[in-house]
Amino acid sequence: MKFRIFGTLLLISLFVAQSVSLSPAANPAKAKSVKASDFYKDIELFTDALSIIQLDYVEEKNSKDLIYGALKGMLQSLDPHSQFMDPDTYNEMKIETEGEFGGLGIEITIQESLLTIITPIDDTPADRAGLKAGDRIVKIGGELTRDITLLEAVKKLRGKPGTEVTLTILRENEERLLEIIVVRDVIKIKSIKEARMVEKGIGYVRLSEFQENTPKDLEQALVSLEKEGMQGLILDLRNNPGGLLNTAVAVADGFVPKGELIVYTKGRKKDQDIEFRGRGKYSHAGYPLVVLINGGSASGSEILAGAIQDHKRGILLGTKSFGKGSVQTVIPLKDGSALRLTTSKYFTPKGRLIHGEGIVPDVAVEFEEKKPSPEPKKEKNLDVFEKIEKEEKKDKEKETAEKDKKDEKKKEEKPLDNQLLRAIDLLKGINVYRTMGG
Repeated sequence: MKFRIFGTLLLISLFVAQSVSLSPAANPAKAKSVKASDFYKDIELFTDALSIIQLDYVEEKNSKDLIYGALKGMLQSLDPHSQFMDPDTYNEMKIETEGEFGGLGIEITIQESLLTIITPIDDTPADRAGLKAGDRIVKIGGELTRDITLLEAVKKLRGKPGTEVTLTILRENEERLLEIIVVRDVIKIKSIKEARMVEKGIGYVRLSEFQENTPKDLEQALVSLEKEGMQGLILDLRNNPGGLLNTAVAVADGFVPKGELIVYTKGRKKDQDIEFRGRGKYSHAGYPLVVLINGGSASGSEILAGAIQDHKRGILLGTKSFGKGSVQTVIPLKDGSALRLTTSKYFTPKGRLIHGEGIVPDVAVEFEEKKPSPEPKKEKNLDVFEKIEKEEKKDKEKETAEKDKKDEKKKEEKPLDNQLLRAIDLLKGINVYRTMGG
C-alpha cells in the first residue's frame, strides 16, 4: 500500500468518532451518559437553527444544501486540510483524469487563512514564472481566494496545457502585490534532478520529490558517485514538497540502522498509531552526510531529515523546514459525499512533532539571492579595424569553447549557491578531521 502525506494521503476507511472524557470519572457509564446528553443538547441547537432558516429565511432553501453548507463549515473549522466533499467533488478526486491536464507545478496549503505556496517544483511553469516558497496567492484569475479550500484551489489552478492563469501574489518584503502570469503545462517531475561530484571526493544529489522509483534511482546515483571516489555526500532536499510516504521511509532506510525508528504517526485511536523502522538496508553509512533543507522542504523530506538528525547520521544545513506532517483519511458517506479528516500526525524518532513546527537545521545558513549582473557598458564608437579585430577575437573564443566539451558542460551548470558552498566547506572540514584520526 502506498501512502501520500498530508494533503494527498488517501486511506479509504470507515471512522466513528469516539468521545473522550476530559477528566477521570469514578463511574464511566455515568460519565458517558452525561457526555451523550451534552451531545444531544448541542444537536438540538443545530436542528433549531436549521428549522429557523427553513421557515424564516428570505428565500426557500433545500435542506440538503443547508446541511452540506453546515458540514463544509464544520470541517473547515477544524484545520485547513480537513474538508467536506459533496458527491461531485468526491468523484472528481477519485476518478483518474483521462488524457493530460495542465498544472503549474506548485505545492499549496492554507496557512494563516491564506492560500500559500509551499514550494514551486524545479523546472515547472511556476518555477520559470518566478513563484517562490511562502508566496501567498490572494487572487486566481482576478477572483479572491478568501475562504477557498485546497481542492477548490487545485481545480482553479489546473487546466488545459498552454492556457494561462494570472495569480496575484502577496510576497514578504514586497511593497505591492505582484501579478504573475503562468502558462499551464503537463507536469513531468524527475525525482533525481542532479547527481554529480561538486568537488574531489564530495558528491551532490538533488532530490526534488519522493516518487515510486526514487529509492532505485537514488541508489543508482549513489553507487555511481561512490565509484567516482565519493568520500562525503550532500543531499539537497530544498524545495522538496514530499510525496509518497513509503518512498521517504525507503530512502531513509539507506541511512538508518536496522530496527531503528524512522518516523511514527499518532492519533486518538490506537490503530492510527503506526511505526516505520529501518529494515536493514543501511547501505550508505560509511561517509559523512550533509542535508540541505529550507522553508520549501516539507512532508516526506522532513521525515527523512528528521530521521537523519535524530540518529546523528548527518548534519542539517540551511533554514527551518515548512512543517507539513499530518495524515488525512477520506471517509465515504452513504449519499456519495465524503469527509476528508485529519486523523493523525507525524513525529520524528525522538518524538518531535513535525506538523506546524518544522525541522530546525543544525547549521543555520540563510540563502543569499544572487544579484543580477550589471548591464554591459555601451561601447564607444570604434573604427573599422578595431571592430574587425574584436569580431575575430570572439570567433576564436567560440571555437575554443566548442572544442573543449568539458568546459562547455561546466558553463551550462548552475553556479553553486552560498548554502551549497557552506556544505562543501563543512564536509571538507569533516574529512580533514577524519584523516587526523578524529
